[in-house]
Order: sequence, then C-alpha cells, then structure tokens
Amino acid sequence: MFVSIADLTGAEPAGSRRTGEPIRRHSRPAGQCEGVFWRRTSRQEVRQVVMAARRYDLAGRQGGARNGPLGHVAIEVLELLANLVNYRSGRLDPSLDYLMAKLKRSRDAIVRALAALRRHGFLDWLRRFEPTGNEGRGPQVRQVSNAYRLSLPRRALALLGRYFQTPAAPDDHTHAKAQQLAEIAAHRATLSEVDRTRMDVDPDDPLGAALLRFAEARAARAERESARQTESQSGFIR
Repeated sequence: MFVSIADLTGAEPAGSRRTGEPIRRHSRPAGQCEGVFWRRTSRQEVRQVVMAARRYDLAGRQGGARNGPLGHVAIEVLELLANLVNYRSGRLDPSLDYLMAKLKRSRDAIVRALAALRRHGFLDWLRRFEPTGNEGRGPQVRQVSNAYRLSLPRRALALLGRYFQTPAAPDDHTHAKAQQLAEIAAHRATLSEVDRTRMDVDPDDPLGAALLRFAEARAARAERESARQTESQSGFIR
C-alpha cells in the first residue's frame, strides 16, 4: 500500500502542496531512522548467518523437492548482502536494481527471496524516503532503497553446532553492548507509543499490523480527549 508524504506526517510540508507522490506505508526519513536499526557486526557473525541459512534450508527441504523453505535465490541474495554489509556501522542498503544486476535475477524473484529471508528471521528492513529537492510543483519526496539488517534466528543457530558458537565476549565488549542497549532504551523512551510499536512489529505481518492499528487508534483517542479538555478549560476561563 502506498501513501503520500502528507499521510506520513499528518500535515503538508511547509511551502509545498500535496503531490500524491507514492511512498510505501510505514516508510521513514532516510538518514534519521537507521541509528538504532543498523548495528556493528563482524565477519564471523555474518558468516554464521549465511552458514545457518544454508543448513536451515537444507534441513527443511522435503523429499524430492528442489528447494527448502528459503530457496536457492534467497541464499544467493543473503550471500550478496553478507558481502555488502559494512562491519563497522552495519550499513546495508542496496537497491533492488543493484541486486537484480548482480545476481541476474528478475525483480519478482528478488522480492520473493527477500520476503522469504524476512519471514524466516534471517533479514529485516526499514522502508525509507527522502526529499527530492524540487521547489513548487512536482514530487517533494521519493522512495529510496530499504535499510537492511542481517539476523540469526535461534532455530537456525542450533543447526550450526558448537564449532560455530560465538565465544564468550570480553569485558570491554560486554560493557559496550550494555551501553548500546542503554542508548536504545533511552531513545525508545523519547518515542510515542505508535513509534515504539513501529520499531517492535513487522507491519507486513497481520498481527504486527493489528498491533500498530491499535496503537494508532489509542493515540488518536488520546489526542481527541486532550483537545476536548483544552476546549472545556478555555470555555470555563471565559
């Protein structure tokens, strides 16, 4: 489903008109949403994700079937993403066109592969948009590539065996991890209930979408009640 920038913000951008430029629902401003999404990683962690995905797909393959629950295209996509991720920052945001060109696969095949990786817990992403810089008439915003993040589900981690298990972290790494979690918690405390829900759920999942709608409804109801109280107090003062 697509929405315009006015639907995302609740108001028209200052000095501009509604453009109707299609932006996918739950898209977020590029450059402002990735701070708590991307995370530092390492070659070993990325290698674990890829190896676990291969074993997970093999273990889930039914007798006589060519593919497992992920499929060979999804494994190809995951391997390419593993080579593109920035270990230091976690940045990972290739476009669909780039993935198609590198893997020589159709757009539909790439999209289905990404969906499979996300559905089984090996990948997550944020949809993003950015201003076009146009003045006056014309699109004010445009959709840009997703921000991706690799992940390793527990059910797949168990398939790796002891050899691939991550060793105990040194004290300095443990402290850095605790500090990062504290920073994320502090950031969450500044968010509204709706924004926190958007961080926690998958809007494409029926349950996630329902939880998000519930949070949005609660926020809208609270805003209406606050407006009524303000009007009542204003009338009393007069």
